[in-house]
Amino acid sequence: FKKILCRLTVPGPCVLSPQLGFEDVIAEPVTTHSFDKVWICSHALFEISKYVMYKFLTVFLAIPLAFIAGILFATLSCLHIWILMPFVKTCLMVLPSVQTIWKSVTDVFIAPLCTSVGRSFSSVSLQLSQD
Repeated sequence: FKKILCRLTVPGPCVLSPQLGFEDVIAEPVTTHSFDKVWICSHALFEISKYVMYKFLTVFLAIPLAFIAGILFATLSCLHIWILMPFVKTCLMVLPSVQTIWKSVTDVFIAPLCTSVGRSFSSVSLQLSQD
């Protein structure tokens, strides 16, 4: 495989994907070689099929995927702007009154209940014996 060169001292993008060529994919050992015409034809077929398949896949996949991604991001943006943020702002505005009501409920109902249960269990004593 071809070496991937990247100098870390130079700012900018570093390409880490290898650039594979025909020789990297279809490699004959040094001791055996096919006919030159076979090598030339297979190389040409490889390059043409790579080019055509890339164009085919980009036409039939890139355009629909870009369309779907656009719809998805537009939907998420709309939900965030018109639903999520007003809900959060409303909760933050209502929170002080909810906090006052919750404190009253806990002071009137929950605190006495927990105090009485705690006092009941504080009088319980356990003794373990080995018989």
